[in-house]
Amino acid sequence: MNFVEISAKNVDDAISAALDKLGASRDEVDIEVLEEGSKGFLGLGAKSAVVRVTRKYDPEGVAKTFLKEIFLAMGLIVDIETKLTEKQLQINLSGENMGVLIGKRGQTLDSLQYLVNLVVNKGNNPYLSIFMDTENYRKRRKETLESLARNLARKVKHTRRDVVLEPMNPYERRIIHSALQNDKYVTTYSQGEDPYRNIVITMKKNNN
Repeated sequence: MNFVEISAKNVDDAISAALDKLGASRDEVDIEVLEEGSKGFLGLGAKSAVVRVTRKYDPEGVAKTFLKEIFLAMGLIVDIETKLTEKQLQINLSGENMGVLIGKRGQTLDSLQYLVNLVVNKGNNPYLSIFMDTENYRKRRKETLESLARNLARKVKHTRRDVVLEPMNPYERRIIHSALQNDKYVTTYSQGEDPYRNIVITMKKNNN
């Protein structure tokens, strides 16, 4: 629930009721008075005050709260650092046994990133891309994939036979495509449907 509209005898009572319903403090919300309300004359013609109270957009707070609940359920103690830019929320996780959060080929980390993306971008707030990392895994994985792409490209040039890579997520497929986009002899394309979509490295037509 991001906002509520509440009516009460006066503005202060309406605001207090709205804050209780949202479970928020006054500095966490924006308040708009829709009707000031009036006492009327001798109790006749009295009008209730109406306010709209909207929870402020706090993607960092939303992400941290969500992740803390997950890590608590997993029995992990994890430090969560966030950095918010205009279009992206960067999240770095640190602590002991971070391999559990990375998972096989980063699958657990990718799943956490996907879930945070859903939670942070729920509603009508400006869309933010989510980038989550721990122990510099993303950079290390990027270097590994770039090296793999170059090695497989050499194999394709030598054998002149296509190479089909294992299924990868969109982020990793972009790394492979980017690593070989300027290669004079080979090209890449994706095939299949997620989550089984993969990349094929093949000779360019003019080099067959």
